[in-house]
Amino acid sequence: MGVELTVNPDRLIWAITRSGKDTESLAESLPHIHEWLSGARRPTMAQLRLLAQKTSTPLGFFFLMEPPKNEDLPIPYYRTMVVGSPVKPSLDLMDTLKSMRLRQQWMREFLTSEGAEPIGFVGRARRDMPISAIVEILRDALGLTVDWAAKEPNWESSLHKLVIAAERAGILVVVNGIVGFNSHRPLDPEEFRGFALVDNYAPLIFINGKDSKAAQMFTIAHELAHIVLQQSAIFDLRNMQASEEPTEQLCNQVAAEFLVPSERLRKHFNVTIPLHILARRFKVSELVIARRALDLGLIKRDQFFEFYKAYRSRESVGRKESGGNFLSTARYRIGLPFSHAIIQAVREGTTLYSEAYHLTGLKGETFEKYAKFVANLGKDG
Repeated sequence: MGVELTVNPDRLIWAITRSGKDTESLAESLPHIHEWLSGARRPTMAQLRLLAQKTSTPLGFFFLMEPPKNEDLPIPYYRTMVVGSPVKPSLDLMDTLKSMRLRQQWMREFLTSEGAEPIGFVGRARRDMPISAIVEILRDALGLTVDWAAKEPNWESSLHKLVIAAERAGILVVVNGIVGFNSHRPLDPEEFRGFALVDNYAPLIFINGKDSKAAQMFTIAHELAHIVLQQSAIFDLRNMQASEEPTEQLCNQVAAEFLVPSERLRKHFNVTIPLHILARRFKVSELVIARRALDLGLIKRDQFFEFYKAYRSRESVGRKESGGNFLSTARYRIGLPFSHAIIQAVREGTTLYSEAYHLTGLKGETFEKYAKFVANLGKDG
């Protein structure tokens, strides 16, 4: 039996509340938790460590005189509000946002120390511009033509091409479905699908990897619109419906026109043509085509939601959870431009290994294996 520690029950309550966990579920692995909260018993160091792990709380927080103040999101959070949806961001979202901001800050300092110039297309678009003009700015920034996806064999390939184009343009792109590399902390796509962190040197977009691949393409395009409009934000796009906030509506319209130009869809659309045929033509998912058709008034709202319900049901049956190749997955969880930069800085001695481990989530031999993997990928991975 370990030595029992004196911990203020209020700190335990604060940690549990902050984590969003309920006491009953924690009691399964911590059977004395109710007694700790009432002050009838005290936890040992081992038990407190386990509670810290379960609630994602730094161990030292339990011994503070006062708990830290409530953490606020540093960027706007635009939600499609529905009855019963949570209004407080989860700890998983907060921690992900914090880690991305640290990564972005490091990248900005690295680039400025290397003599890099600000990225010209960040903030080049204005909200009073026509949609077509903003889309043209976005295509020009990415070096893409109107029919940029036409030569791709399928929409999955065009999704990869879009990620590569954004990274070549200087945008940090991160795709991850968990907090860092912690598989016990999955990110909920119902809470958020992605976010954009605007910066003139190191703009960053984060895509929730737990979301379907079909939806990820629209999310990337949506976040790219935020970058050219110079507007950081988090969004959820619940049921493919945007927030009523004007900037979110605008970013949705830009993303839709960028992926499926209205003139081309009107030309090819016919109610007798199955959506998967149109999706194959435009190299986007059926979901994106259906949403675009709704926006243009080519299908009715009830038709879209009938399709959406069936699509989600079909997708949930067909989706298989797979760990995949760890290094290939890490490439997207960290992002290629950031990977090259942090590895270069470590090799040159301008960044400590400990900082690189913290920023990437990889340590020791795993970091070295990843460095070799990235070197073999080259700049365009």
